[in-house]
Amino acid sequence: MYLSRLFLNPRSRQVRSEMSDLYELHRTVMRAYNDHLDGNERILFRLDIHPRTGIPTLLVQSQKEPNWYFLSAPEKDYLLSSDELPLDVENPAVKSFDMALLAGQVLAFRLRANPTVKKDRQGEKQGRRVGLAREEDQLQWLQRKIEMAGGILVSASITNDTNVGGKLFREYEKHNLQFLSVQFDGVLQVKDPARLLEALRTGIGSGKGLGFGLLSLAPARG
Repeated sequence: MYLSRLFLNPRSRQVRSEMSDLYELHRTVMRAYNDHLDGNERILFRLDIHPRTGIPTLLVQSQKEPNWYFLSAPEKDYLLSSDELPLDVENPAVKSFDMALLAGQVLAFRLRANPTVKKDRQGEKQGRRVGLAREEDQLQWLQRKIEMAGGILVSASITNDTNVGGKLFREYEKHNLQFLSVQFDGVLQVKDPARLLEALRTGIGSGKGLGFGLLSLAPARG
């Protein structure tokens, strides 16, 4: 797989617009692949905002190598300039990786997700998706998803619980919607390496085309 990291220019009009409309950010991401993908391929992305500097960082995971040339044109101000980055930091940066997991391994994770449940008017678990607003329900949702993905949730915290804008197209009509966005940071233990690798590849939860579902794993500290 390939992981791209792009430091975005927070002063760019396009960047500011896409931060408030994740469907437009999705369209920009897809241009790196010329919109030609295998039928089973999933492009996952996540927008992280640095808590101190406010600089947005776009992470994109794919099976196909991307080409970000269209963001580097001289007239574009989409990417943060090299003058504003530490020496020798590439922007954008693309690397290939092949993660190997072991049962019992303990890893730190980050996941921006759209925790929802399907309910109809009588409260049954079917029909349209409804965001889970209570932190207790969000953590229970996360625990279920991690277990389904072949992991054991050790600990988790919630930050950046908010609503973000996006679009859905149904029956040739555009719908401007708000989506619940929750960032989970925590620690998990690998139970089923194959299942967890599949979740890493395909994402977790709903709204993957709007920047949700990318599971980032790293060695746990301590």
